[in-house]
Amino acid sequence: MPSVPRGAWADGGLLPVSGATGRAAALQMRVSQVRAPTPIGYQRYVPSLSVVLVGRKRSVVGDDDQQWGREHFLITPVDLPVVAGVTEVEGDRGFVSVVWRLDPVVVGEVVASMSRSTAPLVEPPRLGTWTAPLADAFARLVGLLSAPEDVPVLFPLVSREVVLRLLQTEQAPRILAALDGDSVVARATALLNGRLDEAWSMERLAAVLTTSASTLFTRFKQATGMSPAQYLKRARLGEARRRMVVLGETAARAATAVGYRSASHFSRDYREAYGLPPAEDAAGAREAFAVAG
Repeated sequence: MPSVPRGAWADGGLLPVSGATGRAAALQMRVSQVRAPTPIGYQRYVPSLSVVLVGRKRSVVGDDDQQWGREHFLITPVDLPVVAGVTEVEGDRGFVSVVWRLDPVVVGEVVASMSRSTAPLVEPPRLGTWTAPLADAFARLVGLLSAPEDVPVLFPLVSREVVLRLLQTEQAPRILAALDGDSVVARATALLNGRLDEAWSMERLAAVLTTSASTLFTRFKQATGMSPAQYLKRARLGEARRRMVVLGETAARAATAVGYRSASHFSRDYREAYGLPPAEDAAGAREAFAVAG
């Protein structure tokens, strides 16, 4: 099974993250490195391609809970609430991942130039499987971190090739979902995230978006791997955790702010997502941040 080759980095190893930050930004890329496994926590993914270069991580998207490494990749076509953490590191390399933003303009240009439909009428698996052409193209994209002088010429070409190779995988429906920021799924996620404290049913959400409940559910599930209700719960829990950890709010106040009307319901959902009661988890997170700082 193809995977991203270690030689993706020009020296055959891994470029220190501290030296790659500025160059990564020029490539619409974020490089992350940790030295030890981490607890799972809430992460907000923008439309992007996520790749693990070294180590393994656990990602929970809706009901899909998987551990993965260099053998897979993850597409997030819209803003997506994910619970994730690092599960394995490799010696001095630790854990290294790359998140590359999917540019809807580039995706649109590549789609327009293709001569046939790229979207099968089935929901793709949550994790994508590398093909040899995709692994090769992505390796050259990452390799530009070590060749900044080549970026002006090669980045537009290589980025389009990566998108093309992605569209030739089973993840094509999710790539296409990132194309239109005004799609029903993008509008639904923006609405839910902007109004977390409101009571939403499938019927109300569909009515506000002027679409049918069945169309909304099908497209939302295909793009995100979650139902709108699952997405809303994950987004609410993530925002509540941010409020407790960053703003120092109590669990009760944070729960109310994101739309929970029952403290016991909030505590049960929170523990299911993060493994600890809200107050205990927030206290531990604040302590860890204090030590790291």
